[in-house]
Amino acid sequence: MKIKKSWIVIGVIVIIALIVYGSIKNTYNKMVEMEQNVEAQWSNVENVYQRRADLIPNLVSTVKGYADFEQETLQGVIEARSKATQTNIDANNLSPEKLQQFQENQSALSSALSRLMVTVERYPNLKANENFKQLQSQLEGAENRISVERRRFNEQARSYNTYINQFPQKLYANLFDFEEKAYFEADQGAEEAPNVEF
Repeated sequence: MKIKKSWIVIGVIVIIALIVYGSIKNTYNKMVEMEQNVEAQWSNVENVYQRRADLIPNLVSTVKGYADFEQETLQGVIEARSKATQTNIDANNLSPEKLQQFQENQSALSSALSRLMVTVERYPNLKANENFKQLQSQLEGAENRISVERRRFNEQARSYNTYINQFPQKLYANLFDFEEKAYFEADQGAEEAPNVEF
């Protein structure tokens, strides 16, 4: 009778251990999968930003061909591109501070490109240049892809962050050092509509 009870106790302990092990294993694997999805999406974000950065030297070369073009505007684009391409973030360390710095440098580049495009309006021959028109179209496409990939990144990060903050995943996330990922935020001032005067 005593032997039978001890086997029952051992059996119950083994079953509980298997259930706990299965829960931890499944949750851990799901967190790894979701974190990998966030990191893969981060690579997509970096790729579209790199694509835009790669177009800029050709754009600058085309614009430089117009001798009277404002050099200050061109220099602003070149410097903003340099700063934006120097900011690299490891996908494993997407802290809010690092992502904010990355976003600020990319926004500065976008702003410099916007100033360049506004300045180009004063140069009808440049606007008519076929090479310039193609580059402008490619840059517009790159900006659209950036917006799409940033949105997708935020969706992946939100899913991951939500999952690791739910119970019991929160316990396992703390145990295995899974940390929240930062989000892209709207640029400062984007919540206000621009004031257009005619």
